[in-house]
Amino acid sequence: MAWWKNGALVAAATLAVAAVVCAGVAAAASKFDDVVQPSWANDHVLYEDDLLKLRLDSSSGGGFASKNRFLYGKATADLKLVPGDSAGVVTAFYLSSAGDKHNEFDFEFLGNVTGEPYLVQTNLYIDGVGNREQRIDLWFDPTADFHTYAVLWNPSQVVFLVDDTPIRVYDNKNASATKLKGHHRHPNNATNTTATQAQTASAFPSPQPMAVYSSIWNADDWATRGGLVKTDWSHAPFVATFRDVRVEGCAWAANASDSDAGEVARCSGSSWGKEGRYWWKEKDMQELSVHQSHQLIWARAHHLVYDYCVDTDRFPVQPPECAGR
Repeated sequence: MAWWKNGALVAAATLAVAAVVCAGVAAAASKFDDVVQPSWANDHVLYEDDLLKLRLDSSSGGGFASKNRFLYGKATADLKLVPGDSAGVVTAFYLSSAGDKHNEFDFEFLGNVTGEPYLVQTNLYIDGVGNREQRIDLWFDPTADFHTYAVLWNPSQVVFLVDDTPIRVYDNKNASATKLKGHHRHPNNATNTTATQAQTASAFPSPQPMAVYSSIWNADDWATRGGLVKTDWSHAPFVATFRDVRVEGCAWAANASDSDAGEVARCSGSSWGKEGRYWWKEKDMQELSVHQSHQLIWARAHHLVYDYCVDTDRFPVQPPECAGR
């Protein structure tokens, strides 16, 4: 897995997550302080030594967000999920831009009753449109120890990884036929593109700056067996625990607008920038290696339980990005 490890060797725009000290204790720097801050229900975002915990009880869930945004890169969380009967509980780790036409890359961990597989749902929103869900059952107990979940994002692909194993790849199938203009991608023959071609084009996220988020909440209307199994509050509080959160990417200027053409060009047009080398855009990051391709095939063959691409009830006409599958 060399190309994922290379990123750890490069000091390029690395953001480590941070925590705030518990109430009543003097403030002190910790490994979480530089990047993450509570985003809602602050009293349900807990910091214990080197750990960050999100808590759900009958009154509220909680969440955090990165202090900075970035364009392209890799976001990683070392996470131990809610143990025991967690039916109805969802823990999310995701990237998202802002606005109605936002892009979003989701890990959603769907709670279960004790002894049943823990399902992980991935989803992509592109220009505000989602409905691209896939689900896998994990090949380990994600509540017994910490495991690593990551999203790699560059102009060629979005890759979801579990312990460095790719479980989903969303390719930019138009990459060879597109070029950057401002903050949107346009076909080279954009002036001749018909409405029909636009409708059938395979969508890929336009370059919008993302922040990193996590949250825990009650979703027993859909999360476990389609909402048939409800949250058992006698098991509360439900706690998801982070050992580390890392973001390596092209940091978006704090005073720049969401569509700043200069920031898009800086983060998109070169493998180097003010932060250093953009390793996530190197040639060997544009597609999976042979070994990673085999890992992806294995994960999907043995653990994929739902794929929107083959759900003809929801999509009588197959989504364009699914063509050939």
